[in-house]
Amino acid sequence: MVDSPGEEYHSKERSYAITPVTVAHYKSANWKREQFQRYLEKSGVLDTLTKVWVALYKEPEKPSSALDFSKHHLGAATPENPEIELLHLELAEMKEKYEATIEDNKKLKAKCAQYEPPHEEKCAE
Repeated sequence: MVDSPGEEYHSKERSYAITPVTVAHYKSANWKREQFQRYLEKSGVLDTLTKVWVALYKEPEKPSSALDFSKHHLGAATPENPEIELLHLELAEMKEKYEATIEDNKKLKAKCAQYEPPHEEKCAE
């Protein structure tokens, strides 16, 4: 057993050095914690996390991953990677080209239909 601060405690598995915790050390750590808490409050982090966790709490069927739920609701699903952003731009361009190709195809089919005999005449032959 430890009789006074600064002594060592020995057990069968481990030994621990007991260091005295001074009041100044406690106040310093407490001050740092309070400063950090104020920083989180001012930046809106605590409010945002609270809203996400309330939304999770109100979910009738809890998701399999609370972390993924939180990420999604925090907007982490939006890519920050420049490569992903480029891929999204490329996808948007390809969609536009696809729509234009569909329109061209419709126009060409309409032109071809002008030169083809009607369906009834094909069956008569």
